[in-house]
Amino acid sequence: MNTLKRYKWTWMLLLLALIMAGYLAANSLTFGKKELPVIGEVQNFSLENVNGEQVTLADTQGKVRLVYFFFTECPDVCPITTFMLSKTQNLLLKDGSFGKDVEFVSISFDPENDTREAIKEFADRFHADYNGWYFLRGDQEEIRNLAAKSFKVLIAGNNKDNFAHANLIGLVDRDNRLRALYDAGDTENVTPEFLADTAKTLAADK
Repeated sequence: MNTLKRYKWTWMLLLLALIMAGYLAANSLTFGKKELPVIGEVQNFSLENVNGEQVTLADTQGKVRLVYFFFTECPDVCPITTFMLSKTQNLLLKDGSFGKDVEFVSISFDPENDTREAIKEFADRFHADYNGWYFLRGDQEEIRNLAAKSFKVLIAGNNKDNFAHANLIGLVDRDNRLRALYDAGDTENVTPEFLADTAKTLAADK
């Protein structure tokens, strides 16, 4: 096996290890518990929305938030998970809790390709309601640190051809505390109904 092939194989193993670590973290911290534990504190951020305005963590404080990291050119999990969140949004809109008690925060980790225009086009495909759904972008290194330190989301790669990331949805309470991580690929358990009910239950816990 030549040096290049060994490098590629090592890289693939590393990516797999990162993704599996995120998967195990998600499942070990959420399901099977009657009450959601406090996993950690979410660090502050200041990121740009699709209108070019700065949005901070404090701007969303006081509401329960579902947080997801994505990139618009993702060929598989990001569109699927965003579609699931859009269905969750619709459930929350029906009872008036979306934007009032529960908000979504989707953060791109690919600022080179994900311009405001590209992100808005992506969000519009899923009928995102911007009154309660923030689509944000910013410095790549800052976002990777936020993802890893606050949400246990590990991201590897530098472009659309080799990005790999843990496909997790974070549940953040009114006081900016991370309460759960959900594996978005676990479609048997993590459904729009489950996410909507869990977020509303946490929002009611004042």
